[in-house]
Amino acid sequence: MNSMKLFLFTFSIITCSISPLLHAQDAAKGAELYKQCIACHGEKGDGNLAQKAPRLAGQHDWYVLKQLQDIKAGVTRKNPVMIPFLNKLNEQDMKDLAAYISKL
Repeated sequence: MNSMKLFLFTFSIITCSISPLLHAQDAAKGAELYKQCIACHGEKGDGNLAQKAPRLAGQHDWYVLKQLQDIKAGVTRKNPVMIPFLNKLNEQDMKDLAAYISKL
C-alpha cells in the first residue's frame, strides 16, 4: 500500500513538472498577434461597446482560448467579424494569443 502511495505521489510531481512544458505558450508572440485585435478590443483589452467587441482584459487564458476555438469552429459561436482573423491562426497561435490576453 505504501509503495502505491509513493508511486502516485511521484507520478503526480513529475506530471505537474512536465505539463507546463508540453503546453508552453509564448506571450511575446501573442503580443504580436494581438496587434490585429487592437482596432476592436483596444490596446489594453478594454473592449468597444459601439463595435460590440467585449472586454478581454482580466480573462483567464483557458477561457479566451475556448472562446477563440468556438468562434473559429463556428459551431457554438458565430462571429463573422472574427472569422477572417481566426482563420489565419493555428492552435498554437491561439494559445499564445490567449496567454498574452490573460496578462492584460
